Amino acid sequence: MSGPRGSERKESSELEEGQYDSGIYSISSIRSLPGPPGEGEHPPGLGDTLREKDSGPLGKEGADALEAEERIDSTYGSASLTEPLAALGQLPEEEAEALEGLSQQQLEALTYISEDGDTLLHLAIIHSFPALAFFCITHLPTEVLEIQNDLFQTPLHLAVYLEQPNVVRALIHNGVSLALQDRNGNTPLHVACEQQNLQCAKQLLQEPGESTEPRRSLQDLQLQNWQGLACLHISTLKGNLQLMKLLLRSGADINVQDGTSGKTPLHLAVESRDREAVQYLLSKGAHVDALMYNGCTPLHLAVGRKDAAMAAILYHSGADTLLRNMEDETAQDLADGNDDLLALLPFDDLKISGKLVVCSD
Repeated sequence: MSGPRGSERKESSELEEGQYDSGIYSISSIRSLPGPPGEGEHPPGLGDTLREKDSGPLGKEGADALEAEERIDSTYGSASLTEPLAALGQLPEEEAEALEGLSQQQLEALTYISEDGDTLLHLAIIHSFPALAFFCITHLPTEVLEIQNDLFQTPLHLAVYLEQPNVVRALIHNGVSLALQDRNGNTPLHVACEQQNLQCAKQLLQEPGESTEPRRSLQDLQLQNWQGLACLHISTLKGNLQLMKLLLRSGADINVQDGTSGKTPLHLAVESRDREAVQYLLSKGAHVDALMYNGCTPLHLAVGRKDAAMAAILYHSGADTLLRNMEDETAQDLADGNDDLLALLPFDDLKISGKLVVCSD
């Protein structure tokens, strides 16, 4: 018969498979922290409440001993914040002053790293404790705010994934990198597009401290994850026109090819049978005859899927019906046997290099 702890471990295993809660049991060693400047920003005694709830039969002394042992195994060691952060270079004056006001016990809590690589900030985001997250963001240097856990997720990845826009804003304001990739090669912006989180995407695409209006992004919008997908590919696959518009306004390449097959967003929209996205991309200047690595155009894909309506949109947008792929097939060849497509793309020996040659009787 399994007790409550057994149930919790089962839940932890399931969450770990979801890749976003790798350090849930490490929260037992969080110490009580003072609230940040200002009233109401940090509930008093939060760390003590969590420790009492999670200490179990060990009691306070046992929990303290376990905490000390866990800190010895962390990448920071069991020393105070001063030693591990020395390797990060000279701290800015305001950050150094903020740390001077903390006790040794509080500094050790801030430097905690779980066996799964989660920092206190990771855990605060995972468990939805924004006050604790803001405290960490306020008192820790940027290099610590960018630490990646064993799944290569930064706190920013988690804040975007768990839809915590205020934490996202605070991290960006403190200058964290927007280009770090998790174990799937996703940046925080990839995660925002996958989650279709427009609010977080807008925050990631603007310069810190500047206007809230979208602008040309400082990050590489053509950066691909390990599946070869840029953010515009993901937004197109999701059929999210708002995200597509935001990315294009911010400087994304409308004809960017994916890393596996060379598909552009237009190819993906045709494959998804998303006519609205196809028409939008064409209106914004997408190359109607863009070639995949195998030489297929969007028209090849539409005809190959027997999608006459999609083929008509491409044809009337100037698609060349005689371009050949690496199998030496034209779109007209693929239309063979389909009356609707043949009516749209009649065989025409007088069409040369995509230009119709008109002859009179």
